[in-house]
Amino acid sequence: MFSVTAMRLRHGAPRCWESQRAIATVISGSKTSQQVREHLKKDVAEMKSHLPGFRPGLVVLQVGDREDSNLYISMKLKAAADIGIDANHIRLPKTATEDEVLWNIEAVNDNPAVHGLIVQLPLDSINQIDTEKVTNAVSPDKDVDGLSSINAGKLARGDLRSCFIPCTPNGCMELIKQTGVSVSGKNVVVIGRSKIVGAPMHDLLLWNHATVTSCHSKTLDLAAQVGRADILVVGAGKAELVKGEWVKKGAVVIDCGINHIPDSSKPAGKRVVGDVHYLSAKERAGYITPVPGGVGPMTVVMLMENTVKSAKRFLQMYKPGKWNISYRKLKPLKPQPSDVQISCSYPRNPIGQLAKEVGLLSKEVEPYGRTRLKVRVEVLKRLDKQPNGKYVLVTGITPTPLGEGQSTITLGLAQALGAHLNINAFASIQQPSPLSSFGIKGCAVGGGYSQIIPMEEVSLQPSGDSEAVSAASSLLVDTIIAYCHYQTKYSDKVLFDLLVPFRDGHQYFSPSQLNRLQKLGIEKSDPLTLTEQEIRRFIRLDINPDARTDFASLKNEIMAILSLSSSAEDLQNRLAKVVVAISRYEELITTEDLGVSGALALLLNNALKPCLMQTLEGTPVFVHTSPSADIAYGNASVVADKIALKLVGPQGFVVTETLHSADADMEKFFNIKCRSSGLQPDVVVLVATVRALKMHGGGPGITAGFPLPKQYSEENLKLLEKGCAHLKGQVEKARTYGLPVVVAVNTFSSDTKAELELVCSQARQAGVFDAVLCTNWSDGGAGALALAQAVQKAAELPSQFHYLYELELPVIKKIQKVAQNIYGVKDVELSPKAKEKLAFYMKQGFGNFPVCIMKTQSSLGNDPEKKIVPTDFTLPIIDVQVFVGAGILSLLTVTVAPDVSATVSSLNMKSFGDPV
Repeated sequence: MFSVTAMRLRHGAPRCWESQRAIATVISGSKTSQQVREHLKKDVAEMKSHLPGFRPGLVVLQVGDREDSNLYISMKLKAAADIGIDANHIRLPKTATEDEVLWNIEAVNDNPAVHGLIVQLPLDSINQIDTEKVTNAVSPDKDVDGLSSINAGKLARGDLRSCFIPCTPNGCMELIKQTGVSVSGKNVVVIGRSKIVGAPMHDLLLWNHATVTSCHSKTLDLAAQVGRADILVVGAGKAELVKGEWVKKGAVVIDCGINHIPDSSKPAGKRVVGDVHYLSAKERAGYITPVPGGVGPMTVVMLMENTVKSAKRFLQMYKPGKWNISYRKLKPLKPQPSDVQISCSYPRNPIGQLAKEVGLLSKEVEPYGRTRLKVRVEVLKRLDKQPNGKYVLVTGITPTPLGEGQSTITLGLAQALGAHLNINAFASIQQPSPLSSFGIKGCAVGGGYSQIIPMEEVSLQPSGDSEAVSAASSLLVDTIIAYCHYQTKYSDKVLFDLLVPFRDGHQYFSPSQLNRLQKLGIEKSDPLTLTEQEIRRFIRLDINPDARTDFASLKNEIMAILSLSSSAEDLQNRLAKVVVAISRYEELITTEDLGVSGALALLLNNALKPCLMQTLEGTPVFVHTSPSADIAYGNASVVADKIALKLVGPQGFVVTETLHSADADMEKFFNIKCRSSGLQPDVVVLVATVRALKMHGGGPGITAGFPLPKQYSEENLKLLEKGCAHLKGQVEKARTYGLPVVVAVNTFSSDTKAELELVCSQARQAGVFDAVLCTNWSDGGAGALALAQAVQKAAELPSQFHYLYELELPVIKKIQKVAQNIYGVKDVELSPKAKEKLAFYMKQGFGNFPVCIMKTQSSLGNDPEKKIVPTDFTLPIIDVQVFVGAGILSLLTVTVAPDVSATVSSLNMKSFGDPV
């Protein structure tokens, strides 16, 4: 005759228990938890093998310093370390307020490296804190304790797969499973109705097909209820509440209680017992958990299991380097509606959702209206070790006055890469100027089914960049005027006390003032130690009223600085170098000399944050800085490109554009912007149209607002082939930098098949990587799919990028390099004024700046009316201007296009004064 224990062994009962008196089988939570730990270790190791460096993350948030909480937390941290979970303990003081606790929870919720968050209860604070509010503040996706209302609600409704089950009930189920007894159909009694044990235990058993009775302190005839239980789970929190004689013979008894009762035989004078009288219950039960060593170890290990599950869900939803964006499916209409009708016909995805999908944390973004977010530059620090994505520049041939769809191609390419090839893709463009929004090209940024939405916000409601730049420029102008006024009114002592005021009876120099002293060679930091001569040198700028920088010049340089800055520190350093005037002794006076560089940085702090928007299909776009920096260089901001390149990851793409044609702005992108940012592009996309090439082949002039001449609406291969010389010239300029070039032919309904084939054939003969047709204006991203595939292949080529010239070259050599290689001129000729000013700037040490030639973007030469490829001509330089903060040496040619001349005419050409 077999014993009860032997019979259970023969029928496959588990081995993780011990027999006592051959009656009840003791279910060892310690042994079972160790088995679970081993499985979890293997799971974590598997995750690491698929993604090296990845570890499940757990945070335990504690308020106060309760001894029992410290013990529980140490157990959790030890278990996490053993399994391979990266666990961190955040301990807030007893003085922590509810708001401080919630703020910390929000920060952990937003951290993608954390997959589980535990709020250790009770919250030991001297301030009143709503525990329910705190537990519900934990993101349901990270609520590994399973205590939030959302997880509890899912459990109550039987949605077990998508919720986190509270750890103690989950551990109890695992222990019941170890007995080999099926829960299905059994009578189960649960004593206790707490949110942590009793209530979720009831729901968990119910959805595992048990017949469940919940008992509590108000239950009548508790002994009778217990006597009917095939499985008994007790979590009442009352020492030895359940007596052995109540227990049904052969029942499974799970004791969740931890209580202390007096025991003089113990060193501490007390011992730990459960909610069940163990000695008497084990005489009748079939299986029983001990206390300690039963449910307790299981609670901790189930917490670890939930954390590992959360990490697995994270990896399934957010593949490393892969976004999970909800792109919109377009249904283009024929005939095609207007841009504004298209913009209004598609619902926008919540911009906060898009930010989360591309990997931005809520603390890294700030709402700017309902459809835009400002992104903090600090995100670059978090993503510092993330490899950059592929960098694509979209430029174009010299356009007609109607524009050739360069921005449309930029956005269509990003849409095709993201929504159609499922590659992380970001577009980065400039904020359109109000004048261009009301011009012939219309309000849309892009156009048709490749535009940024909402159209009216991106075009007509600025993101604050230009306003901040205008405010900073006004501050500078007013400060200069004030200096010129007061330096003739007050004595040195009065001016010194005004600039270095007494505070609490003492005078202190500001950081910018200390920098000015150092510039003057005065190695002192105590205002009281300066001599009268040193005070005069420090206080008197002696501004030459005829050599002051005007508002327009300041505005353009500050916008250029904003575009070129990589960080807040870089912005402030550049602003401090802005030259605002020249003294009567030919000394350059900077914003730092005026003591306003810090104020300027403060004014521009918000403007440094790029604006996150989206295309019609839901592709993310950064819109940042304004074209008012045209006289410096026409490209989107460095900080927007850098953030986007980090967010897309090494397999993703960032598509940016030049404001004008390849000859006008591409050179500035490479030699100015890329030098400043340290970024290297991978591919150049050159946008061309049949219409523009016919114009360059000698077609009649195109006037905005008037019907196109018939040569542009009828097939004319001879005119087109002649114009392809312009295309070949632009391709040659693009290839100068060692990058693969893809020609994107933006098609129009009037283009014939023969014309399009001719353009592609001529482009390939010019040595491009590929030439493809684009219809994304009418088809959205699908119309740029061939372009996206060509760009993807071109980006796989080894990088051979190089600059056109070295900065150490003499300035005249740099000017000749640009003029001859990009503009095809024979030589350059500087006017006497330009030579004189250039000599002055070189004397000041600005000879190593990159050069920026400001010429017309309406033709390859300096005459906007001559569309043919120019040869053998001299480029005249009539003036030179330096932007010290931006680090650019600008040179003005004789003829400029109307839109640029309007800007340049507002400049005071005596900004820095003619050298005396």
